[in-house]
Amino acid sequence: MSHVEDELNSQPECWERAAREAGPYRAALPVPGERVAVVGCGTSYFMAQAVAALREDAGQGETDAFAASEFPRGRSYDQVIALTRSGTTTEVLDLLAQLKGTARTTAITADPETPIRRAADDLVVLDHADERSVVQTRFATTALTLLRAHLGLHTPAAVTDARAALTVPLPHGLVERREFTFLGRGWTVGLANEAALKMREASLSWTEAYPAMEYRHGPISISAQDTATWTLGPAPEGLAEQVRATGALWIEGGLDPLAELIRVQRLAVAVAAARGLDPDRPRHLTRSVILTP
Repeated sequence: MSHVEDELNSQPECWERAAREAGPYRAALPVPGERVAVVGCGTSYFMAQAVAALREDAGQGETDAFAASEFPRGRSYDQVIALTRSGTTTEVLDLLAQLKGTARTTAITADPETPIRRAADDLVVLDHADERSVVQTRFATTALTLLRAHLGLHTPAAVTDARAALTVPLPHGLVERREFTFLGRGWTVGLANEAALKMREASLSWTEAYPAMEYRHGPISISAQDTATWTLGPAPEGLAEQVRATGALWIEGGLDPLAELIRVQRLAVAVAAARGLDPDRPRHLTRSVILTP
């Protein structure tokens, strides 16, 4: 079993622990009404998109998400949350250094014994969700679970669905498809972006992601018999029929959307295996992007 397989299989237990730890970390996380930005790179950026949408939809305050390198320097926030598994990503550390004294900062990390310890005002440590693999699975979903719990949006049903996601067979013929499209709405747009990234990283697949309502506005033109289109969460009315008419395989996620992401992680590993690839050694990637001056 690869590291990434072992790690993705441990997610239900990681989520249960994160939900329990949300309370003790309450003081380090935003309170309702604060203006908040959530930042990250790669997978962490897509988790930032998800939590920003969740927080705003919950009426807890204006919340934006940015890639750490694209943070708008002229905009003010009460708090900035940085998601960083390694605690060493250059763009995140540079941003936190620039924010010193202008906004309260909290980093959610798997490794507190890194430069992130000095860069952020507060730390949330999820060391039980750290990973050996380059490809992120459990740290990202565990961080999002902790933040969902902080917002009062996590339920035990999500963990039940996560366990189901590890055992329910993947749809017949899915692994053999050559192109994969992921769709989301609201907070699951970030999950769709992350699903596409997982497929690229682990299996070198051609993938894309869109807000579900945007799929009709051009992207559906590439749908064909070798395409799979997967929604994380409920689909817009009539879209399934339109996609099936193209010959593409349509998959509408019925589990909690974060649990559906586990199914996509499994798919990425399965496609990698079918193509003779090692998901623990993705091409051109390292566990953390550390830039030299």
